[in-house]
Amino acid sequence: MAVSLPPLFARQRLSASVLLILLLGIFIGAPVQAAEELSGVAQALTGSSTQAESVDEARIETTPSPRRDSDIQTRIAGIFSEIDGLDAVEISVTQGVVTLSGETANEKKAQQALGLAGRLTDVVTVNDDINRTLDVQDNVSTVFQELMAQARGLIKALPLLLVGIVLFALVAWFGAWLSRRQRLWQRLTPNPFVAELLSQTVRVIFIVFGLILALSLMGAETILGTLLGGAGVIGLAVGFAVKDTIENYIASLMLSVRQPFRARDQVVINGQEGIVVRLTSRATILMTLDGNQLRIPNADVFKGTILNYTSNPERRFTFELGVDADDDPLAAIKVGLDALHQLKFVLEEPRAVGLITQVGDSNIVLEFQVWVDQSGTDFGKARSIAIRETKHALEEAGFSLPEPIYRLRFNASLEQALERFQGSSADPTRVDATPAPASSATSTMPPPSDGSDRHPARSRAQQILRDPSAEALFDARPDEKLMKKVEQEIARTTDKTDLLNQRAPQE
Repeated sequence: MAVSLPPLFARQRLSASVLLILLLGIFIGAPVQAAEELSGVAQALTGSSTQAESVDEARIETTPSPRRDSDIQTRIAGIFSEIDGLDAVEISVTQGVVTLSGETANEKKAQQALGLAGRLTDVVTVNDDINRTLDVQDNVSTVFQELMAQARGLIKALPLLLVGIVLFALVAWFGAWLSRRQRLWQRLTPNPFVAELLSQTVRVIFIVFGLILALSLMGAETILGTLLGGAGVIGLAVGFAVKDTIENYIASLMLSVRQPFRARDQVVINGQEGIVVRLTSRATILMTLDGNQLRIPNADVFKGTILNYTSNPERRFTFELGVDADDDPLAAIKVGLDALHQLKFVLEEPRAVGLITQVGDSNIVLEFQVWVDQSGTDFGKARSIAIRETKHALEEAGFSLPEPIYRLRFNASLEQALERFQGSSADPTRVDATPAPASSATSTMPPPSDGSDRHPARSRAQQILRDPSAEALFDARPDEKLMKKVEQEIARTTDKTDLLNQRAPQE
């Protein structure tokens, strides 16, 4: 027996999915933001070379000035003395050409020195003679100092961070409280599936709104863009991965709104026949006529062909009987219809009709079309009883239901061989069948039947049917045991798991 997940588990699963998307967005967004910062640093570093190139392309004064070279050297030395890691760089200026030598801890500091020197107005160009030592102690100490500075900044921002967390928690709590107001959502829409969807959507909206407020309060709006971008990419990837699940979810929503059938309806969905038990968020549950539970995905139900027998209680069945070619077919139809109209389950309106469908080799095929009310009549039982009563009525009225007749044609040599074989045979148990000599073909016809062979069989059948237990054979009412099983399945269904609403309009 299949068990559907309750809505509480569905809500927890949805909340977990949302939080997972946000966390993945953070993990993806953080490297993206770091990459943007690194690209900014690279642009700043490459900008120095661009500026140096622009200095090279600028106009150079014709008359050099030693005093100006001295001012340039003094200015650069003063700038380097205020920046950590550039105090070991040596500066020399001749004719406006700046040459930097000495040592720096890494490439980043060397590029910083070149960029600063090239930004002075009277500098013609900058020569790079700096030695990158790549000393472990100098580089580690620099990184450690930066980390300590970030830690101090984080400690200073802790009160603001706590306020942001509290604000986010309050907004998220209010959204969760509002989403649990089931009466409110049921007033907005009588469909429980749509009401659940609206409540969860409102909850997610409040979570996103609280996150925006918290990040805005801390001045981290750029992280929000990164988070939304990462969540969008993850959502796109997840959407392709669970395409079938999303399609089934949307189909469940559409079926709950359209209500193409009700509980206890007998339907045929894509060739699968059964009685509707309930409609869940994942599948349509049917009880087959064999008493088994059948689950059909809602996506298949929404796209498939649905045949509902219960929506119109009047249903027609047909059957065929053949009468002898020498009999009048209209008289046989009259006798058959009179027998059918005596049955209690046969409707007077629309009336049963009989048709001549074809004339065969040895009989005339009649088709009878009978209407019944299937809300109180078992379709299969009614058809079985109708066939029996019509057959007996035709036989009682003297109409014969002929058996197939086969004609065998022999050539002349085979006939002579049969004649010699019959003449030489002395076995008294053999049947003497002498073919007609004047014809090249013989026909094997059944002996005429006067109906005497049917009397023993008919009397035997009447004796058997006098048994009181045989009354059930003439009862065309629906099977109560199957409907009891359906009612038991429906009784175990809660309003929260069943999307079929008796009060909602049916399509």
